[in-house]
Amino acid sequence: MDKLAGATTVPIIDTHIHLFDPGRPQGVPWPEKNNQVLYRPALPDRYRKVTQGLGVVGAIEVEASPWLEDNQWVLDIAAKDTIIVGTVGDLEPGQPKFRDNLERFHRNPLFRGIRYGNLWGRDLTAQLTRTEFISDLKALADDGLVLDTANQTPALIADVVRLTDRVSTLRVIIDHLPQMDPPADAAARRAVEADLRELGKRPQVYVKVSEVLRRVGGKVPEHLDFYRDRLDEFWDIFGQDRLLYGSDWPNSDLWGSYPQVLKIVREYFTAKGTAAAEKYFWKNSLAAYHWTKRNASQPSIS
Repeated sequence: MDKLAGATTVPIIDTHIHLFDPGRPQGVPWPEKNNQVLYRPALPDRYRKVTQGLGVVGAIEVEASPWLEDNQWVLDIAAKDTIIVGTVGDLEPGQPKFRDNLERFHRNPLFRGIRYGNLWGRDLTAQLTRTEFISDLKALADDGLVLDTANQTPALIADVVRLTDRVSTLRVIIDHLPQMDPPADAAARRAVEADLRELGKRPQVYVKVSEVLRRVGGKVPEHLDFYRDRLDEFWDIFGQDRLLYGSDWPNSDLWGSYPQVLKIVREYFTAKGTAAAEKYFWKNSLAAYHWTKRNASQPSIS
């Protein structure tokens, strides 16, 4: 595929990439060594190469490790390359050192929030009953930071409704919603649709239209019509002001190349008009993350 086929005149802020280096002395908790696609360094210089000519001018790193000091490792990597406009770290609300660690990493303006959800053995349903957990999420909101939710399921979507009931000032970003399979059971499907529509009424909740590509019968469809109905559903519920672009690089390599990942959503959102494409590819990410402009190629709202 011609790499420039994915190019767009609208500047792109990619709100979901991962950085890691299996060659570090301490190794990495993810990906696993037997993953022949992912187990190699994923660093800004490689990201620049795979996105060259595609209009990507900035990216937000999202945690790929539960190790506390990897928050600092990522910030140190980000400091050396201006393509990184923000990071989403890994801290556990409700733990005794949460506030101290939040204060430590938030001193760096690139630190934009944390991720919590279906990963690293955590259980949002159980944590929502704990006063300490809710109190720490309120502190996160008071600092103007965000919560990304990981690996969506109907139960996690229901938890986000309850979470935003209790901490209404917290900006929440639902990651990779296209990868969530709707329940086969009709009642369960109606319930998750109702939860999504409720979240659609809450302006502090954003959705990453990321991990769009799917594998069917061993192949990944590369035509928009295969994905259109699902994208229309998100557009209908959340509208043009609440959807964000994220590639999930390099995890996205499991489905296709970066240009392939970009092609589907570029075609869909550019058809909505320039204003909608600008919102999806960068303006909404600025509203959600309050990321830091670090070089002249990165857009700003005048």
